[in-house]
Amino acid sequence: MEEKENYSQDVLRHSASHIMAQAVKRLFPQAKLGIGPPIRDGFYYDFDIDGEVLSHNLDRIEEEMRKIVREDLPFEKEMVSKEKARKIFEEREEPYKLELLEEIEDDEVSLYRQGEFVDLCRGPHVRSTGEVKFFRLLSLAGAYWRGKEGNPMLSRIYGTAFFKKEDLDSYLNRIEEAKKRDHRKLGKSLDLFSLSSELGAGLVIYHPKGAILREILERFEKEEHLKRGYQPVITPHISRAHLWKQSGHLDYYRENMYVFSLGKEEYVVKPMNCPGHILVYNSKIRSYRDLPLRYFELGTVYRREDSGVLHGLLRVRGFTQDDAHIFCMPSQLVDEVREVLRFVLFMMKTFRLGYQMTLSTRPRKYIGSPENWERATQALTTALEKENIPFEVAQGEGAFYGPKIDVQMEDALGRLWQGPTIQVDFNLPERFDLTYIAPSGKKERVVMIHRVVLGTMERFIGILIEHWGGAFPVWLSPVQVRILTVTTKESLFAWQVYQKMMSEGIRVEVDDDNAMLGYKVRQAQLEKIPYMVIIGPREKEKEIITVRTRDGENLRGLEISEFIEMVKTKIEDKS
Repeated sequence: MEEKENYSQDVLRHSASHIMAQAVKRLFPQAKLGIGPPIRDGFYYDFDIDGEVLSHNLDRIEEEMRKIVREDLPFEKEMVSKEKARKIFEEREEPYKLELLEEIEDDEVSLYRQGEFVDLCRGPHVRSTGEVKFFRLLSLAGAYWRGKEGNPMLSRIYGTAFFKKEDLDSYLNRIEEAKKRDHRKLGKSLDLFSLSSELGAGLVIYHPKGAILREILERFEKEEHLKRGYQPVITPHISRAHLWKQSGHLDYYRENMYVFSLGKEEYVVKPMNCPGHILVYNSKIRSYRDLPLRYFELGTVYRREDSGVLHGLLRVRGFTQDDAHIFCMPSQLVDEVREVLRFVLFMMKTFRLGYQMTLSTRPRKYIGSPENWERATQALTTALEKENIPFEVAQGEGAFYGPKIDVQMEDALGRLWQGPTIQVDFNLPERFDLTYIAPSGKKERVVMIHRVVLGTMERFIGILIEHWGGAFPVWLSPVQVRILTVTTKESLFAWQVYQKMMSEGIRVEVDDDNAMLGYKVRQAQLEKIPYMVIIGPREKEKEIITVRTRDGENLRGLEISEFIEMVKTKIEDKS
C-alpha cells in the first residue's frame, strides 16, 4: 500500500479541497459545488452560495474540516457510467457537475467518495481524510464560473495544506509578511501611485515619487540597452487594423485588443510593439552586413483584460514594456538568444532577484509550419544549454507565433513572478516578407526575436515594492536623504546642506517644520527613506552632521563631503 510520504503536495491539497467542500455542504446544504483543484501553494473550491454567508463562517468551516479529518473517512474511487453519474448529480441538485459531466466524451467517469460526500473527479487522493492534518483556510473571493464573464459569479474559498506543521507555520508566516509588503498598500502609504475609477480600471497614475522611481528604472534600462548595441525607436499608439490582420493578431488575439472605427476604416490601439518595429526594419533594403539589428522601445500598450483579473500594478490594462526586437540571420540566432539570456541574468543580479526559467512550446492554435516551430524551439534549447541554465518545459504554452523562454523572478519571500520573455519567431518575417541580401546577392528570410528583460514597468515596479517591502536600495529610492532640524534655528544651515547634496545629484528633502524631532524621525522611517540627516545646535556650530539610517544605525560627527561621497558610492554600486 502506498505510503503517505510518497504522495505529492498536489494530491494532499486536492484531497483537502474535497474535505473543505464536504464541510461546506454539511453546514450549508443549499451550496452548489463548482470545482476544487490544487494550485501553487494551496487549493480552492468554488461554491454557488452567497459569499457573505461563507465569509462569516470560515472558522466554522475549518472546524468542520477538522471533524472530518478526525473521522478518518476513506477516499473511495468508483467508476460509473455517465448515465449513473447524471442521476447521482441530478438527485443532489448539482447543476455545475452536470455541466462538466456533459463535456466528458468517455462513457465511464470516475467519482470519489468520502462518507456522504461524492464528487466528479479524476483524482488521485490520499487514502483517507485522516491524513490531511495540517491545513488552513486563507481567504474568500468571487470568481466567474469557469473564469468567463457572463457566467454566474461563484464564491471561492482559498486554503493551503502541508504534510508537516512546521511547513504550514512557515508558509503562514510568509503570508503575513506578504500582507505587510502588499504593493497596493505601500504604493498608497509611500505616495507612489494610484488607481482611479474616474480614470478607468487597470490604468495607473504615477505620483511624483512613483514617477521618479520609474524614471530611474527607465534611464538605467536605456543606458544598458545602448551598451549592448540596441537602437532606440518610437512607434505610434494607434495604427490601421490591416497591419494587425497581417500580423495575425486580429485572428488570434482580437478579444484582448481595443479596436475602433475611424470613418470607414478600423484602427487598433496597439497591444504590443512588434508590427511597428517590423515597419522600421522594412523601411529600406537590408544587407547581411547590417545584421543583427536590435530595436528597443519603452513602448506603452493597451490590452483588454477582464475586470476580475486586474490586480494593482501586477495586472493592468495600460502598461509599458521594455520591448525589443532583434532581426538576425539564422546563423546568428543562438548567439543572439544567449546574449539576451546574459542580459536577463544581469538584470536579475542587479535587482537581487532569483529566477527560474521555462521553455514554452507550440500551442494548440498557432501560425506557421511545424518545421519552423521545431527550428525555433531547438534554438532556444541550445542557447539555454550552452549558458548552462536549468529550465523546465511547458508543453503548449508558447505564443501563437513562436516558442518562448519565460523567466519567473523570485522575490525575497520566495514567490515567483512572470517577467522577462524571449521568443523566437520565423512566422512574422514570412507574413511581412522580411528579408536581407545574403553574401550570394540573393534575398534570404530574416529571423525575429521578441524579448523583454524586465517585462512591464508596472508589474516590475509592483514586484520591486513587495520584494523590498518599500525600503528600496539607495539608488532606487525616490528620496535618498531627508534633512531633519532639531529646531527652526537650524533651518538656514539645513538648506545649505541641502544645496550641496542637490548639486551632487542626491535626491534630498528638508523637514524644518516646528515639530518634535522624534516625530520627524518616525515619519521618515514610515516613508522608508534610507538616510536621515539630523541637524541640531552642535551640528550647526561645527558644520557637521549626524546621520541615522532607516535601520536605526547612528553615524555621528560626519563631514558633509564625507557623507555625500558615501551616498554617491552606494548609488554607483547600485546598493
